[in-house]
Amino acid sequence: MTNPRKRSNRLQKALARRFVRLLSGSTDGNPPWLAAVAEGDEAGLYLPNQAPWIVHADFATLVGGIRALLMQALHPGSLAGVRQHSRYKDDPLGRLAGTIRWLTVTTFGPTSSTQAEAGRVNRLHTRVSGQYQTASGEARAYQAADPDLLLWVHVAFMDSFLRAHQNYSTREIPGGADEYVRLWAESVKPLGLATAPMSEAQLLETLAAFDSDLVITGETKDVLSWLENPPIPPVARAFYRLFFSAALASMPSNYQALIGRRGTPLWLIRPVTTNLLKLMRLAIGRESPIEDSAIARLRRVGAWH
Repeated sequence: MTNPRKRSNRLQKALARRFVRLLSGSTDGNPPWLAAVAEGDEAGLYLPNQAPWIVHADFATLVGGIRALLMQALHPGSLAGVRQHSRYKDDPLGRLAGTIRWLTVTTFGPTSSTQAEAGRVNRLHTRVSGQYQTASGEARAYQAADPDLLLWVHVAFMDSFLRAHQNYSTREIPGGADEYVRLWAESVKPLGLATAPMSEAQLLETLAAFDSDLVITGETKDVLSWLENPPIPPVARAFYRLFFSAALASMPSNYQALIGRRGTPLWLIRPVTTNLLKLMRLAIGRESPIEDSAIARLRRVGAWH
């Protein structure tokens, strides 16, 4: 008779492979950027006991990623970049994999891989340019590498992952929100953003400074509608709908008003989402090829014990 523990391990591995395949396209259970994290003879930007590592290793990032896309869509400049240069409708998971690759390598990889990944993103940015209409109706030329657009994408990303973790994770952030904001500011320097918020208060000030730039147009509604119902595998659809609602619920009321939806009350959706993310982690297992490889590299080079 088959050992129940072995059956459980096989099920965990099968679920983990499906999860990795959904997010990265991999078929062997390992993300294609695993080598970029495992190899190298130096440390990276972050260590396992630091805020960005803790936040980005948590499953609450599944909510944070959706929230970041919702926020970014509210700025007509970043929206234009997505609509005019992204394959998000034809290959949504492929675009998602590209974002996850940058996040993963930057958080867990060695300095050499982080620089190489920043170079890849910068090369992509050189091809992203065009024109968009501002909230006041003015036509404005843009490039993805424009400092104001880089800053908006950065703060939308940072605020989203921070709030998702605060609301839907049970792990404390070492040093709190200020430490996460301060340390994650290092991640965008190789992308050309030299000045970024260094505390939670500065993050909130920066977000508020963008309020007059945000607008809802027909194009925005089209993207938001797609984000709410993307063409993903049926098995993932129910989970995604909950995560979308959780992302919306964690957004400030002025963003919800722009989107035109208040969403499920945060007090109601918080425990449901937190417990589901816990169950997902248990179902998939505690092992993480990315984290394990990154820690093994850090130990090999003497940066972690």
